[in-house]
Amino acid sequence: MKLIAALDQGTTSTRCILFDQKGNIISSAQREHKQIYPQPGWVEHDPMEILENTREVCSSALEQAGISSSSISAIGVTNQRETTILWNKKTGIPYGNAIVWQDTRTDKICAELSASGYQKIFKTKTGLPIATYFSGPKVKWLIDNNPIIKDDISKNDVYFGNIDTWLIWNLTGGTHGGKHFTDVTNASRTMMMDLHTLSWDKELLDILEIPQEILPQIMPSSCYFGDAENILPGAPICGDLGDQQAALFGQVCFQPGDAKNTYGTGCFMLLNTGVEIIKSNHGLLTTVGYKIGIEKPIYCLEGSIATTGALVQWLRDNIGIIQSSQEIESLAKSVDNNGGVYFVPAFSGLYAPHWHANARGLIIGLTSYANKGHIARAALEATAYQTFEVLEAMKKDANIDLNILKVDGGMVRNDLLMQFQADVLEKNVVRPTVIETTALGAAYAAGLEVKFWKSQKDLLKNWQIDTIWRPSMDNAERLALLHNWKKAVDRTYNWI
Repeated sequence: MKLIAALDQGTTSTRCILFDQKGNIISSAQREHKQIYPQPGWVEHDPMEILENTREVCSSALEQAGISSSSISAIGVTNQRETTILWNKKTGIPYGNAIVWQDTRTDKICAELSASGYQKIFKTKTGLPIATYFSGPKVKWLIDNNPIIKDDISKNDVYFGNIDTWLIWNLTGGTHGGKHFTDVTNASRTMMMDLHTLSWDKELLDILEIPQEILPQIMPSSCYFGDAENILPGAPICGDLGDQQAALFGQVCFQPGDAKNTYGTGCFMLLNTGVEIIKSNHGLLTTVGYKIGIEKPIYCLEGSIATTGALVQWLRDNIGIIQSSQEIESLAKSVDNNGGVYFVPAFSGLYAPHWHANARGLIIGLTSYANKGHIARAALEATAYQTFEVLEAMKKDANIDLNILKVDGGMVRNDLLMQFQADVLEKNVVRPTVIETTALGAAYAAGLEVKFWKSQKDLLKNWQIDTIWRPSMDNAERLALLHNWKKAVDRTYNWI
């Protein structure tokens, strides 16, 4: 039996999932990695821990399936985007921890770039605003704050990569000939790639003072990247997509107007706009959706929300009102409504569609009546409200009104949240049978390259509906909730 392996390196964990030809999960292994917070606003991961976890989950997934790596037809890689690593290509050792996408230490760099009038050129070429979210300012910060990196750059010893590049380089040999590649979706999240040419842009690199020599080669999302000599020996790596674009592909959103929303650490809604690059005037990002081999790239509008599932983890780990993430639903169900409580989780500022880096989180509407059930419910509702804001922006930018919203990610197991999402959006919310669509999308991209699946038509046949939530809330109640949410968001601005 031949299978496709997906390496899904996310913000909180690393997974290896093996899929058969029908897109069914044959085996899965997962390991969490440490979240490192050196100071307020800083978020880091240990690249070596992630690499070791990758080895362990691959070995475990093969063992569960009772196969060796010779049964793997191809490997697809998908990853937390924007998370930035610089390493020495001769030793294979990183110059420090990875700077995670949520990290805000580059706020001064971004403010200076904006004050210098560069906002328009970055937005025009990359489809992105100048923001701490993206990789480019993180690379600049690492170079500016580590003289060893500067010295090693002069010796041509430094490589940059997001997590996909780090894994591919190590998988294909590392210091012994590892391939220094990324794909168009990940490159489109750096503030360094021109959306039109799909290549690194010299003008932007000069502004950021980043040498092109340290950057990986940009490849299609589905193509041959090299053989996995390490970890999964003999299997070719043939797919690479950033996690949200992988979920779009896994949800078979192949037509302009198709959209999906992934509920993970953050929440990310992507709308397929086809081969057309649509510039947003309402706080969304323009990004590459995917590129299959020599075919034209497919573009997207994206709404990125920083804190959704991470808020549930925060209630568990920092506040302790739940012992496990699964408890959040039953606690929220212990009350009939939010009791007037609203929770805006602007822990890293507000992302789409607001883009206020100086906002910070708040819980508002507290009275002596409020209890932990109301706070739990307000935390879940925050995810639905933020998704509503993104969808409204998409309607304005693309002039498209969705009939349904395809959903995936860990939080879609939460029926209370999904029903509230349908109520707030006034749209049907649809969960597929396989909700691990991020890993599935990476597997699909890899499988297409090796003809494991002959075409995208085969992938469409695999997609099956598991559950549909239909809106049932009274419209007056819905409007009142949204009105109060907006008031709460307004109060988070300019805290820093």
